[in-house]
Amino acid sequence: MTGNQLQAARALIGWSQARVAEAAKVSIPTVKRAEGAGKVSASPSAIEAIRATLEVQGIQFLDEGDTANGAGVVLVKKGAQ
Repeated sequence: MTGNQLQAARALIGWSQARVAEAAKVSIPTVKRAEGAGKVSASPSAIEAIRATLEVQGIQFLDEGDTANGAGVVLVKKGAQ
């Protein structure tokens, strides 16, 4: 899971960083660090809390090669089409 995936997940459900922080019981700076620079840079327990919170809202995180269990979007690498 990347910071960009966290940002995209939050955007898909229309939640602010503050709302995710409140629901995940972490601080807003923790959410900002988790989303920073395209890579996750927060503690593993904070990342798990954020991920679990978003998954309860219907977000499914995909790794390369995974398929979704519903409608969604995927970023295709340039040159992979």
